[in-house]
Amino acid sequence: MANRVYPSYWMYKDSRGEWRWTYEASNGKTIAVSSESYKSRRDCERSIEIMKASANSPTWMPADLLNAA
Repeated sequence: MANRVYPSYWMYKDSRGEWRWTYEASNGKTIAVSSESYKSRRDCERSIEIMKASANSPTWMPADLLNAA
């Protein structure tokens, strides 16, 4: 098995036997998790692909927080 590199996604099965993913930063800390579990591995992989495709999505926030520190 190859050594894991970071940042990367980690796919695993939860206690119910369903697929989930986490995303770890370059320091190995988890910074994102799947919000749901998936019955099939392919659906979990598709969820990761959607996350990767959203990399250039804009960030929004309430107008009253635009100048917040």
